[in-house]
Amino acid sequence: MMPLLDPVTMSSPVGKGKAGEVSKLNGETPTQAIRIITSSQAQVVRHLHPVLLLSLFLLRFNALVADPVATMSSSIPIVVAIQAAYAITCLPAAGSQIAKPAKKLRPGEKKKAGPESTGPNIAVTTLIALILSAIATLGLYAILVLFGAPFLTHVSHTFLCSAHLAILALFPLFYARGVSSKDWLEILSARAPFDEAFGGLVGACLGAWCGAVPIPLDWDREWQKWPVTILCGIYAGYLTGKLLGGTVVLGSRFC
Repeated sequence: MMPLLDPVTMSSPVGKGKAGEVSKLNGETPTQAIRIITSSQAQVVRHLHPVLLLSLFLLRFNALVADPVATMSSSIPIVVAIQAAYAITCLPAAGSQIAKPAKKLRPGEKKKAGPESTGPNIAVTTLIALILSAIATLGLYAILVLFGAPFLTHVSHTFLCSAHLAILALFPLFYARGVSSKDWLEILSARAPFDEAFGGLVGACLGAWCGAVPIPLDWDREWQKWPVTILCGIYAGYLTGKLLGGTVVLGSRFC
């Protein structure tokens, strides 16, 4: 005789049930995309931000070809200022999503003395994000060398190129994501949801990769020298990825 089957068991797939049980046991919620602040000021800065970066790069391009080290080093403070203004105005600081709002006082109730959790300190968050970006520059330098950048020569060129990549692609993520291991595990494994910050990182990395293509070609052009085309790819890729991440593919994932 065939064993009796429970219709409830038959109607619920085993894999789906196990996945649901695991997610409940872990108590984890999927990482959400970073949403741009909805204020009118944030929207203005959001659209002005790529214009400023693109204008700066185009204005300094001839100088970059003539003297890459001097141009990249003198441009860093300007890029930092643009990125910081964009992050502070448009992105929610790390921890702002879980900050407790100030308690509403009842009629006749006195305000208790003591610190209140009203959200992260913007200045401290910005400073920490900049410090982390500076530290990440060393890691990006090593990655560029592993991918074929000159090892014994052009050290300043490669380091400054890494600094621009860190400020553009990593600073907004450090500002909005902080140092959450869960968030960064998803980012480094390419499983994070797309938004302007993550899209900018993906675009900048792909742009740097594509920017290496013209260097070995036998065109004998001045702009083919290291790392002009890499930096072109980083800026073009960052701006493209930021645009797509904040619009077309917002909230979607690679997997």
